[in-house]
Amino acid sequence: MKSGFVSLIGRPNVGKSTLLNSLITHKIAITSDKAGTTRHAIQGIYNEKDLQIVFIDTPGIAKPINRLGKVLNRTALEQIQDVDCILFVVDGKEGLGPGDKYIAEILKRVEIPVVLVINKIDTMTNEMILYTINEYKDIYPFADIVLVSAYTNDNTERLLEVIKKYCNDEVRYFDDDIVTSSSIGFMVSEIVREKLLKDTIEEVPHSIACNCVGYEEKKDIVNILVDIIVDRDSIKKIVIGKNGNRLKKVGIEAREEIEKLLKKKVYLELYVKTIKNWKEKEKYLMEFGYVEK
Repeated sequence: MKSGFVSLIGRPNVGKSTLLNSLITHKIAITSDKAGTTRHAIQGIYNEKDLQIVFIDTPGIAKPINRLGKVLNRTALEQIQDVDCILFVVDGKEGLGPGDKYIAEILKRVEIPVVLVINKIDTMTNEMILYTINEYKDIYPFADIVLVSAYTNDNTERLLEVIKKYCNDEVRYFDDDIVTSSSIGFMVSEIVREKLLKDTIEEVPHSIACNCVGYEEKKDIVNILVDIIVDRDSIKKIVIGKNGNRLKKVGIEAREEIEKLLKKKVYLELYVKTIKNWKEKEKYLMEFGYVEK
């Protein structure tokens, strides 16, 4: 029996959450084309007969513009300690940037094997791939380099084989049927936020938080209440939409996915609330789970 903990780190929007879902073949982390989708460290558990890998998805590391941004960076950087391996995930098509160099400098302070994962190879030519490998080889002495496409699942099996080399624990930390340590309330909130991210303009996602404040499971139905928090009334109007159409659409899409998750009929209520400047206030960062109480 072998097991290990593996952190995924990188800049925003490089595909860490999509890769996590691909590796464990379950959707446990929300995804979108908006930068900064992941806001928590999320554990996903991969199981084989004699192997367990606990993957930890992390928020993208970026220059913070508010207290929330600082918290997210700290959350990500905390996950490069006390793990067996680090996956440094990069967007191969976008190439090496200042953010990658910043992360590489931080990684030089830890004595943990780092695997460079060049993602999105389905969008790259062979010439681009070779150029990108050479670019990144100069910034850090990576233990391994693996090319993948999280979107198409290309080469993810190869990545798993590489990771297995670094799994040296002999303890099964979770039961075989568990794929994430996240609570149902957290997953419900994230599903609602994902639907909002996909159905709103660029400015809106960074202003939104979702918080499951009611969960009552009955024999034939689960009643769920989720607060959608925005930081100003103009965003609230966008989220609700004309005649409430956007909020209704988000509610329908979220309910359908939550029903698949729970395998039960769901009654979902969504309320939109304005809390000005919530991203700068410790009280709300704690309430919404970004800072430990």
